[in-house]
Amino acid sequence: MFGKRTSFGGNTQAAVARPAPPPVVEVERAPAASEPLRAAKVDDGVENVDKSSRDKNYFHTKSSIFSALIDSIDLSQLAAMDQDSAREEIRDIVAEIIALKNFVMSISEQEDLLDDICNDVLGYGPLEPLLARDDIADIMINGSQKCYIEVNGRVKLTNVRFRDDAHLMNVCQRIVSQVGRRVDESSPICDARLPDGSRVNVIAPPLSIDGPALTIRKFKKDKLTLAQLVKFGSISPEGAEVLRILGRVRANVLISGGTGSGKTTLLNCLTAFIDRDERVITCEDSAELQLQQPHVVRLETRPPNLEGEGEITMRELVRNCLRMRPERIIVGEVRGPESFDLLQAMNTGHDGSMGTLHANSPREALSRLESMITMGGFSLPSRTIREMIVSSIDVIVQAARLRDGSRRITHVTEVLGMEGEVIVTQDVFVYDIMGEDANGNLLGRHRSTGITKPHFTEKARYFNEEMALVEALERANVEHHEMIR
Repeated sequence: MFGKRTSFGGNTQAAVARPAPPPVVEVERAPAASEPLRAAKVDDGVENVDKSSRDKNYFHTKSSIFSALIDSIDLSQLAAMDQDSAREEIRDIVAEIIALKNFVMSISEQEDLLDDICNDVLGYGPLEPLLARDDIADIMINGSQKCYIEVNGRVKLTNVRFRDDAHLMNVCQRIVSQVGRRVDESSPICDARLPDGSRVNVIAPPLSIDGPALTIRKFKKDKLTLAQLVKFGSISPEGAEVLRILGRVRANVLISGGTGSGKTTLLNCLTAFIDRDERVITCEDSAELQLQQPHVVRLETRPPNLEGEGEITMRELVRNCLRMRPERIIVGEVRGPESFDLLQAMNTGHDGSMGTLHANSPREALSRLESMITMGGFSLPSRTIREMIVSSIDVIVQAARLRDGSRRITHVTEVLGMEGEVIVTQDVFVYDIMGEDANGNLLGRHRSTGITKPHFTEKARYFNEEMALVEALERANVEHHEMIR
């Protein structure tokens, strides 16, 4: 594939023409030949993702091997190969270079170095072992020397390190360039996504004082379902049945919650019950929703270019949706004047539309929605805005990340109407915290508030789901009374 390789002066040279190599990305991961391997686990509060220790001698060794590797391969041909074949080709050449240059290292050290270089050339360097793990929910890089991860709701420091801030910035640039974006001093904030849909945020100096900050919200390979949320205790079986019905009967749902509370996961779960023949259009800052329906159009905002032109805002996307014959509009996160256009869409025949919003309670979500419309420059009386909210939104689902790291759906609240100047709501399900166990895990239960005929029963009847709704609420009420006894 790479032509005949000849060796001279301890180096390796391909007998084919090659393009200029890309910037070298180095990873602080493999050990120097003289350094022993670290233990896989140590009891120091740090999660050891990297198996090996590192020093300056290692970087010198790796840099020398990396330079020889770049001189030995045709990168255009490498890019045309599949991942496994490309890795094998790189490993073969690196092994030959190590032998030619007489580097002394153990087999395990050589394997670590081979993995590092393959990750540098084909992946995201030090991030690769973290991205490969499905139990990690968040990766938080605070400068080149600190990397935290969230596992099972707990944040842990890892031993993953970057060589320096330039190395970290190089990896960030590689990530965002895949979706046609950039991050540098002139544009230091960037939202992007990985090929698997994981959400990426980068903020670079001079805004980030202690070096680039990279945050990745990872998505599980196996998408969560409502049944799994029940298994994890996030919602009761009866509450999950009510959520299923809400997704099925085209109720307008606003999912509210704090950062990391599981709003997007819950939105994905609800959209699973949309009929497969419905046309769904999603609007997001960085596309991360994973809808399973066949008729989905995914739209994404665009930041301005270097001249400050060409920006496409969320509001423009939502307004354009109305010209695309949508049956449902899904907004990944409502955070500005697009809230007005979403409410207009919900109120003009696009039932079943959904969105998420940052708020700590259903009542606060309504206040935030009103504030966003007001700050968007719409000179409407408060009562008019509240009437629009009441006529548009059927249910608010509140998600929360509790102090023990668990995620719970704490409220399923329906919006009833107006009494004077006040929006009237009623809870259908709530989550009560009862205490905590010896390990510090919170104990609680989901309970029905006794509502037997919620406001959205009419929609359930229209879709032949009334009996299922009534039965779910009756079961929840019976369980609640048994608990009280």
